[in-house]
Amino acid sequence: MSAAELKQVSAPGGASDLAHIVLTFDNNKLASALYGQFDENLARLEQKLGVDIRSRGNQLTIKGDPIASEQTRRALDHLYGILQKGGNIAQSDVDGAVRMAVAVDDQLTLPTLERKGKVSAAQIATRKRTIYARSQNQDAYMRALERSELVFGIGPAGTGKTFLAVAYAASLLERGMVERIILSRPAVEAGERLGFLPGDMKEKVDPYLRPLYDALYEMMPADKVERAITAEVIEIAPLAFMRGRTLSNAAVILDEAQNTTTMQMKMFLTRLGEGSRMIVTGDPTQIDLPPNTKSGLVDALRILDGVPGMVTVRFNDADVVRHPLVAEIVKAYDREGKVSRGLPVDEI
Repeated sequence: MSAAELKQVSAPGGASDLAHIVLTFDNNKLASALYGQFDENLARLEQKLGVDIRSRGNQLTIKGDPIASEQTRRALDHLYGILQKGGNIAQSDVDGAVRMAVAVDDQLTLPTLERKGKVSAAQIATRKRTIYARSQNQDAYMRALERSELVFGIGPAGTGKTFLAVAYAASLLERGMVERIILSRPAVEAGERLGFLPGDMKEKVDPYLRPLYDALYEMMPADKVERAITAEVIEIAPLAFMRGRTLSNAAVILDEAQNTTTMQMKMFLTRLGEGSRMIVTGDPTQIDLPPNTKSGLVDALRILDGVPGMVTVRFNDADVVRHPLVAEIVKAYDREGKVSRGLPVDEI
């Protein structure tokens, strides 16, 4: 039993519509980490799934709606599995486990068409940490990264598009499947204004590329990142520096792709070389290009639709894994966008 012993009994008194699930964990230390400080993780599960969870030592009792109780069991099993592998769990991991546990009810196994009883979340492992999918779309994205040479990750801020792309690139480098990582962003407003910034070219463009540095340091020890950048095993550069190059045996990421022009996007996509993987991320609702300038990302999604070997994964507000308020902000702006285009609000 990898996570827990399970006993499920019917509620007495004819209350057959309630489930009673007992979980017994085999490691008291891990059980304590699972519950969280002052049982905060259990309280989070109760809030999200509407069940009642009682703890007594290494034993938990879950009571409530049968479906919600089973979803709670799946979430706890998944989180306990993370702890068994040496990981840590935070509130965002609890929220992700809930999303994945609920999603299992929409997935049927063949050929019996029985409901899956266990969360099967995609994961990306680097030497520094292991990242697990926290939503169905994150799961689809991570699986697409593994099987496809060109992946587009489209959606709002906070959904993990760039973070997961950088994590996957780092894992490829550590596994020896690529020889280098190339991270790029369009330096919007770079033309005239960039010249007035102090410093050399690297110092001028670094502010635009800082989110990529931050993601790298999450995946790899800082000293290894610095050495890799010095040795040009990891290259972080504005999009303009990609012209005229062929990028072979590399993991290549273009972030904030909604701010490319059509010609820039074509230029970037045609850099793909032998043995390389290319990941393009962006949010078409946050285009910062000058008025009347067509977004290369929007154009590419239309032109390349149906091209073999390319996968597009679209995220939405339900995939936001930052502060819960971020998801509500995304919803509010989406709603306003629908209204401004004359679309019914209930379509959001």
